[in-house]
Amino acid sequence: MLTLEAALAHAAQEGLDLVEVNPMAKPPVCKIMDYGRFKYEEKKKANETKKKQVVVKVKEIKLRPKTEEHDYDFKVRNVRSFVEEGNKAKVTIMFRGREITHRDRGQAVLDDVAKDLADVAVVEMPPRMEGRQMFMILAPNPKVAQKARDMQKQHVAALERAKREQKRPREKGDSSEELSSKDSEVEKVSPEDSRIEGEAAANS
Repeated sequence: MLTLEAALAHAAQEGLDLVEVNPMAKPPVCKIMDYGRFKYEEKKKANETKKKQVVVKVKEIKLRPKTEEHDYDFKVRNVRSFVEEGNKAKVTIMFRGREITHRDRGQAVLDDVAKDLADVAVVEMPPRMEGRQMFMILAPNPKVAQKARDMQKQHVAALERAKREQKRPREKGDSSEELSSKDSEVEKVSPEDSRIEGEAAANS
């Protein structure tokens, strides 16, 4: 165990930083490191982790107790595609005027939505009233959620492969340019060598 002064002196001698990693310990625990590089590595790890995470969004669709069948089918299809991407959906029934006295109709519409999407979604939050609106939350079922995570991983892997492929041609191009430069140098030297050889032959 070193004193603070000795640890600071040792860190300065190595050209590194003295960083407190556990201030609650007695005595506090410090580590000698390159703090700038440490922060860079931590940020890099955080970015990599963020890339691999599946970001879940919540999309709201609004219906009426007497929504027409065509409009209903269109909105349910949108919810399906959204849920299949691993997201959640908030389905809201809006009551206007005297419609509020027929909450059972709104409940029936929400039940229909849950039934029509039962193959891809589960009811995460059952129907509830909030002012003049009734809503429920749908979430992807485990199978759909896993598929969405797998698709996200494949997307990240494809981006990483694309980045590697972009670097390779550049590296090959640099090598080709360097080779061409060397070839031109050889071409410049070759005539001079030929002249010197010719003069040497004449003198002999």
